[in-house]
Amino acid sequence: MSESQLDAPFASPPSPPSERGAWLLACSIGAVGLAVLVAVLSGVVGHTSATVAPPPVLVSAATPVPALGSPAADVGVSARAHAAIVASPSPEQQRAQAKSLVGATRTHISRAWMEGFYPIYATAQSTFGVNWLLLASIHKQESAFSTAPGVYHGLNFAHCCGGPMQFNVTNGPVTTWDLVADSYTYGKRPAHYDHMTAAHPSIYDDFDAIMAAAHLLSADGAEYALDESAWDAAYDYYGHDATGVSYADEVLARAIGWSQHGFCINCGVEARMVEAVQAAYGAPVLAALEAEEAKAQAKPKAVTAARAVKPGRRT
Repeated sequence: MSESQLDAPFASPPSPPSERGAWLLACSIGAVGLAVLVAVLSGVVGHTSATVAPPPVLVSAATPVPALGSPAADVGVSARAHAAIVASPSPEQQRAQAKSLVGATRTHISRAWMEGFYPIYATAQSTFGVNWLLLASIHKQESAFSTAPGVYHGLNFAHCCGGPMQFNVTNGPVTTWDLVADSYTYGKRPAHYDHMTAAHPSIYDDFDAIMAAAHLLSADGAEYALDESAWDAAYDYYGHDATGVSYADEVLARAIGWSQHGFCINCGVEARMVEAVQAAYGAPVLAALEAEEAKAQAKPKAVTAARAVKPGRRT
């Protein structure tokens, strides 16, 4: 080494490469991973936007018209073929139910809530051959699609019925619920739905209750057609009195409206359709009920008058 080289200052050692870029890259990757994890857990990523559609409408039912040549007053209750399985609430229970018919279906129902019922409706329809629109209309009438207070616990205001389809568990000795409680065994239960109970059958389980209601309607003569047989089944479902007539009128009118215009969760019942159903099916039964009531009220008076007449003496 030369003297000049020895006298030259030593060169500075090279600086190590900066780690700032690597740390920034690692932090960026970590932040992206954390964001993806949060999105997955929150349902933003991996959640399909596809919605569950209601079952297809089988047929567009015609608006009913009264039969020609059959006055309402001439048609007796016995003229309608009612099956043996009926709800049969007491008169007190029926009067209490009448007060709730108007307000029971005014709750706004979300689309997401209803999607859980569509597979159940479809299974009940295919299993028991009952139009799912009739079933859904009763579901709305009874519990506003399972949103009414107290649906999933206890009994209703009349202390007789409970659950989404308001089955009577106090009449009997064999209650209406007991007659059809095992109906859930005839169809395949959906893997997931809200309010699935741990034990079956249960009036509080949506699948158990809706399947039982479909079985009951089928036993009372309902089929796919939204016609007089469907009206009769709805009338039997509620009970045989004037309120039961109004109940069946509204239930069938709603179902027919859905069949004509599409299933609408929160739409009201068209008044003209209720009037048409009432004129065709409800009026004859209501007239017969009023005639029987008038006859029953007149009978005690006739007996009292007969007792007041003294028997004539033989000559």
